[in-house]
Amino acid sequence: MTSSVAWTDSSATIAGVRLNYSRAGSGRPIVVLHHDIGTVDRLPFYDALAGGNDTIVVNLPGYGKSERPEWMRHPRDIAAMVQWLLHDLNVKNASVVGLGFGGWIAAEMASQGPSDFAKLVLVGPMGILPPQGYILDQALVNYIEYARAGFHTDAAFASVYGDVSIDQLEIFDVCREMSFRIAWKPYMYSQTLPHLLGGVRAPALVVVGEHDQVVPHSAADVYVTALRSARKEVVAGSGHCVDMEKPAELAGLVTKFING
Repeated sequence: MTSSVAWTDSSATIAGVRLNYSRAGSGRPIVVLHHDIGTVDRLPFYDALAGGNDTIVVNLPGYGKSERPEWMRHPRDIAAMVQWLLHDLNVKNASVVGLGFGGWIAAEMASQGPSDFAKLVLVGPMGILPPQGYILDQALVNYIEYARAGFHTDAAFASVYGDVSIDQLEIFDVCREMSFRIAWKPYMYSQTLPHLLGGVRAPALVVVGEHDQVVPHSAADVYVTALRSARKEVVAGSGHCVDMEKPAELAGLVTKFING
């Protein structure tokens, strides 16, 4: 996929681990944290954000091009490393956009620094035990089935991944192993995070895909209730990966919320 935006790929050493990130655009800073299946290098959603904001897409430690910290055991550790990265980059008063698993990381970051962020956007966020339903267990399906479950239509999945290559399969495999390492018991949720969300000062937008088959909408409802200032938006015709399936719609919601 060719990007029309001039992205710069860089890396930084955080806690002895190389973190890779991409940056483009100018304006108010936005930090994007990807799904548990990783991220492709360039997405129309990222380009849309960079059209009006200083946008930083972080490859989370243990995912994508970033190194794996062998000592890491909890998503909260990732949150601390990303905050460290932002401090080293002198990025202040940023808004954080967390996608799926990245939404959990974003929420952990906000709970650790309640006044550090301008706005918080959580898209199909994991990290909360759903009161109704269950977060899809990726141990029960193969790599491609789990990734495809994030899309409402096969055509949307194919538009991003095409005929899934061996290299992409390996990326899915590495991401899955990392997720099991840090978020297995309990699976994909924190027992403590719900109690800490009330301290977050940043206004929050919680977005869900209408047909999300990975994270039940009830988890998003818990976030909306627990956060001090939060509202929920539903994107019609989308599954869990709203950023990839409905990039224009999501970018419109995010940029209006952050820059409004």
